[in-house]
Amino acid sequence: MNKQTHFPPRVLLAKIGLDGHDRGVKVLARSFRDAGIEVIYTGLWQTCEATMHAALQEDVDVVGVSLLSAAHLTVMPEILRLRRELGIEQIPVVLGGIVPEADHPVLREMGVAAVFNPGSPLDKIIERMRQLTNGHSSPKIDELRAGYLKHDSRALSKLITLVQRGKGLSGWNPPTGHAKVIGITGAPGVGKSSFIGRLGRILRSKEKKVAVLAIDPSSPLTGGALLGDRLRMMTGTPDADIFIRSLSSGNQQGGLAPHCRETVGVLKGFGFDYILVETVGAGQADIAIRTVADHTILLLMPDSGDAIQFSKAGIMEIADCFVLNKCDLAGAEAAQAQLLTAVGDERPLWKVSTVRDEGTDAVADWISAL
Repeated sequence: MNKQTHFPPRVLLAKIGLDGHDRGVKVLARSFRDAGIEVIYTGLWQTCEATMHAALQEDVDVVGVSLLSAAHLTVMPEILRLRRELGIEQIPVVLGGIVPEADHPVLREMGVAAVFNPGSPLDKIIERMRQLTNGHSSPKIDELRAGYLKHDSRALSKLITLVQRGKGLSGWNPPTGHAKVIGITGAPGVGKSSFIGRLGRILRSKEKKVAVLAIDPSSPLTGGALLGDRLRMMTGTPDADIFIRSLSSGNQQGGLAPHCRETVGVLKGFGFDYILVETVGAGQADIAIRTVADHTILLLMPDSGDAIQFSKAGIMEIADCFVLNKCDLAGAEAAQAQLLTAVGDERPLWKVSTVRDEGTDAVADWISAL
């Protein structure tokens, strides 16, 4: 059965190596979003290994590699080798960057699906991406279930895709699992992704298995999305016990993605200890996270409100605890005082700075004691 065309294609864009800027690939990412494509952007200075592990977890339709350092004949064979070793050879890989025309046939012969140089027409790039996403066959549910029960991350990724696309699991229910589900919410720009990246690494240091669902908004105009949360969480060396999946909100209201509860259920059955669910940038009334999370952390930052704002109904009420993030900024003490005036001291409140690597350990200790 082929993937249905009304679901947005998923494309991972990666900058590998020591390229000094990513202005071009960011323009490309926004253009893809505006064309109705879901784009997972992993940021500068990524390794080949981290890139292909991300492609596996995200179950993308295409991997796009951007190179400006003339390292294509070194990097691309490694990318294709890792693709083969991870068992994801069905995912096409394309290359964009400064690549001599004489090297194009060599790259295509080794298995690169397309090569784009600076100046390649954007509409042609988008058209080629759409062509490459067509015709992928979906594995049978029995095969995925067998792989899942053997703790195969490829099967987990594809089962999440089936759930997200509303296809269901043909009556099969994953094992119950024991994971604690921690919702992490807050306004846009408050630093949720960086905080989760640090929190996840601390929990892993305690020998816990961690999954992250990172939700970003979909375009109301095109249905595309720029899923950029992952770049705050990735490290150069993949860890098999940290699983990160980027989701788009679609037409879902309240801060979550479609079928979020079912997706959490699939992750629970896989054996994770903690599932961290990051909402979209949330407003006062975006409280859907309480329907899937066992506990909810609300991130705030200096100058994000006063005692009256903090006293309003909605998102402040559902929080089990508060993280005052970006406390390296001016106004942290005043924000803490205003927050305590509004909500009292019955719920935990931590001051955190991910820039200075301060305060997150205390949050991890609280989670570990749940």
